[in-house]
Amino acid sequence: MADHPETVGPGLLQYVETRFNLLLESIKEQRSDRERWQATETALRQTIGVLQDKFEAERDRRMAEVATEREKALKIKETADLAALGLAREIQTYKDEKANQLREQINSERGLYVSKTELTGAVEKIEAMIKPLLDYSSAGMGERRGYSTSWAILLGALGGLAVIAVLIKDLLGK
Repeated sequence: MADHPETVGPGLLQYVETRFNLLLESIKEQRSDRERWQATETALRQTIGVLQDKFEAERDRRMAEVATEREKALKIKETADLAALGLAREIQTYKDEKANQLREQINSERGLYVSKTELTGAVEKIEAMIKPLLDYSSAGMGERRGYSTSWAILLGALGGLAVIAVLIKDLLGK
């Protein structure tokens, strides 16, 4: 008997109707919530799309700016390289000129100086001339007289050496 609605009391029927109505409202609310979530999701996706477009536009702008700056830097580098090459050329030219001047100076002075063999020969001649004077002074005539005579002979020999050096210079200089 509990299976038929006639035998079920009005309270139970009303309870079932109430429960049914609550269930329908719950379903409607869920649909409403789903629609709100879908609307929110759509709005969020649109916002993300706009933000992504802005981000990509900014990225593209910055990449273009970097490319422009890179080109400017490359032009500056090329200009600096050309200037450095020009300076290197000038420096090398200057060094070459100085080396040529030094070479010319050395070549022009080559004949002005006495060679080692000529100097050795002149010194041997002077030593031969001074030897008798030194022998005489060393034989001495007394210690005091020998010293003063030695000084005189030595000074005379030095004067003679100076004269000979000037003569050698004049002879070799011509």
